[in-house]
Amino acid sequence: MALVIGITGRNCAGKDTVARMLVERGFESYSLSDVLRVELERRGVAIERASLIALGNELRASEGPGVLAKRVQSMMTTDRVALVSVRNPSEVEALRGIDGFVLLGVDAPVAIRFAREASRGRESAPETLERFEELERLENTTDPNAQQLDATMALADHVLENGGTLKAFEATVSALLTKLQTIPAELTTPRGTAHASQLAEEKS
Repeated sequence: MALVIGITGRNCAGKDTVARMLVERGFESYSLSDVLRVELERRGVAIERASLIALGNELRASEGPGVLAKRVQSMMTTDRVALVSVRNPSEVEALRGIDGFVLLGVDAPVAIRFAREASRGRESAPETLERFEELERLENTTDPNAQQLDATMALADHVLENGGTLKAFEATVSALLTKLQTIPAELTTPRGTAHASQLAEEKS
């Protein structure tokens, strides 16, 4: 059955963990940010969080707020796909047109997410919690051509909290994915989302 899972959430919340688990189950995986990375490389610009945000805003302003979702669809070769870094309601709207689309939100407390970012050891990582939060504000605007994480998270069909251990989060994700893969395809569409959630609860 078709199952295309969009993944939204704040930085270091656990989006890549969900995508990895989907790949392990045979899904393709793409990030909407892949579109931006290709363009930054073409321009010779360093691939950093701030430059990814700026370019994304630029493309949304010039080609419409759903541009990244529309572009990434051309990369898909199957009907079982993980799409990471959905960050704008118009991207969700564009992706809702795909059969079997479901949006997952992933979240965790900001202090935990900052600690995860620091542990990665990236040169471009913010050095303080204050700078980390400042960058997050750039991702959470009311500008329709910019990132709107709060508004996008509000559209999620399921929200997963990831404030504990990796093992606990993986168990939560695994249980949800098992349920999603047993729900009839027509119930994963926007009109069937409420019924899908109800069915999942009944099976839990």
